[in-house]
Amino acid sequence: MAPSASLSSVDSGPDPATAVASAVPAAAPAPLPSGNILSRALSLDFLKHLLAGGVAGAVSRTVVSPLERMKILFQVQGPGAANYQGVLPTLAKIWREEGALGYMRGNGTNVIRIVPYSAVQFAAYEQLKRILMEPGKKELDTKRRLTAGAGAGIASVAATYPLDIVRTRLSVQSGQLDLQDLPRDAKGRPVIPKLPGILDTMKTIVRTEGGLLGLYAGLWPTLLGVAPYVALNFQCYEVLRKFFTPPGADSPTAGRKLACGALAGSIAQTITYPLDVLRRRMQVTGMTSMDYKYRNTWHAVTEMLRNEGVRGLYKGLIPNYLKVAPAIGVSFLTYEWCKEVLNV
Repeated sequence: MAPSASLSSVDSGPDPATAVASAVPAAAPAPLPSGNILSRALSLDFLKHLLAGGVAGAVSRTVVSPLERMKILFQVQGPGAANYQGVLPTLAKIWREEGALGYMRGNGTNVIRIVPYSAVQFAAYEQLKRILMEPGKKELDTKRRLTAGAGAGIASVAATYPLDIVRTRLSVQSGQLDLQDLPRDAKGRPVIPKLPGILDTMKTIVRTEGGLLGLYAGLWPTLLGVAPYVALNFQCYEVLRKFFTPPGADSPTAGRKLACGALAGSIAQTITYPLDVLRRRMQVTGMTSMDYKYRNTWHAVTEMLRNEGVRGLYKGLIPNYLKVAPAIGVSFLTYEWCKEVLNV
């Protein structure tokens, strides 16, 4: 969903907003500080990367929140449902029924999740880059860059997954209400009742869906999707960045960085997107308002293909593309600005 669509946004998934920016080439990384693991983890540069990545993720994810919510609504909608059809009609429907705040529903949880997600991904990538760097080299080769990106993606998911599943639940709650039975305001719009918040949703999941393990429903397809997504994002961005850097310049212009990130994110998303849809379906399987009763990941895949065909694996892909460019652009600008301010 990194700056992200920056390497999120994704959130998201793979999340594009958190994975790309940390791929910005720099001078040869300084060697890891001597000492134990704790002293390394608490090194000043590590903490600065955590801060810069967290700020970049929060800003970029807020900018693309309407498209993120729309994508999730598409992903969890079954084959017979017709509540949300098309990008513009869906945006209009959310505005008509929920007002401007409807575009931000679930964003508080998303920001709370994306700050540690993005921070861990940036910092983990920087540390893995130093560990994997060959002596005398200034850049990772393809194999090592893919390894570092995959490791960073796994670390960020493991650190924040319960907040990801809660974010998904909050995003779809109002979309499952029976609007016909709701009271109307002066403009004729349904009055959405107060819905459970972060802690209440977590408590409900733990109480009704198998205890703490319920907070990790869909973790396996998430890891399957995030690791290759983040790895591809880093690799594609690095290659495109070199291609778009003018002769004699150290880096592309802001506009070219945006184009590089959008292309890299789109390529990675297209390849790994079905796993993102699968992850969302697994996350809402326990909701009483949803009809999905998948037993495991393989059962979910076979049921989706049987009932919805291959197209069902790509629900929400268009709004996901639409959020990639602005999310990556904002993430890159924010992350690089933070790095300048922090002198890292």
